[in-house]
Amino acid sequence: MDAKQTALTTVLVLGGFAVLVSSCSDSDDGHHAAAGTDKHAAAPAAAHHDAAHAPAAAHHADMMKAHTSAPARHHGGHHAVHWSYEGEGAPWNWGSLKPEFSACDEGKSQSPIDISQVTISALPDIEFNYSESPLEIVNNGHTIQANYAPGSSMIVGGKQYELLQFHFHSPSENTIGGKAYDMVAHLVHKAEDGQLGVIAVMFKAGDKVNSMIGKLWLNMPEKSGVTNQVPSVKINAADLLPPDMTYFNFSGSLTTPPCSEGVNWIVLATPQSVSTEQVKQFTHLFPLSTRPVQPLNGRVVRISN
Repeated sequence: MDAKQTALTTVLVLGGFAVLVSSCSDSDDGHHAAAGTDKHAAAPAAAHHDAAHAPAAAHHADMMKAHTSAPARHHGGHHAVHWSYEGEGAPWNWGSLKPEFSACDEGKSQSPIDISQVTISALPDIEFNYSESPLEIVNNGHTIQANYAPGSSMIVGGKQYELLQFHFHSPSENTIGGKAYDMVAHLVHKAEDGQLGVIAVMFKAGDKVNSMIGKLWLNMPEKSGVTNQVPSVKINAADLLPPDMTYFNFSGSLTTPPCSEGVNWIVLATPQSVSTEQVKQFTHLFPLSTRPVQPLNGRVVRISN
């Protein structure tokens, strides 16, 4: 560290998960968008014992590998393999399935990640401009996705991103302090310049039913490839958001092929509630829907001040 800079490292507990936080006086920490390497990143967080949530990456990867058979064949082989979360199309084979999936293997800013070291930054507030949308809900074979009508957006750091769709994974893909939440919603936005911005909303399972999730699950197709259009049902993505807008920010990628990089990731630190039964309804359709965490490769994760 340069002599002109100072840093304080503390343990921060968010949603029951612990991370180490570095607070630096260097004004460079106040970037609006997720940045690349930063030599002031804090050390990895100390272990903690929140048994209410699933352990991250390693256990989930082992579970998926137990379903994996032979290595994937390239598109030039005897048969094409579709990407999935098990078997020949499992995440560790994605990069070899198609040339356009090469970033899944070769990318250096891949998602998801484990958030266990963060830097406090003067990140900008997020302005949400979400309107109601008629429900269009899809079972795409990998997850349940709600396509959103045009006209809703978020603004962060002076940049506007239009909301395209949101979808779910269980357990959460990004982990916090080595732990995964029971479920996550990814709200996918796109700016005029083509950059994607993803809001991740974590969900903690318990007894409380989530009314927004209930509305979605009541209308979700159980068969892959089916879209249900229910114009009489209106949804508002704002109903997924927690009241506390503290967030983690980093540069990452899509968590599914083609694993394109340059995605502005905004992971909200405060979880929402969902019932255990609602999580089971999702995992009944999609027992595996999570990519293992990827290396940071020097990236800095910032948390809003």
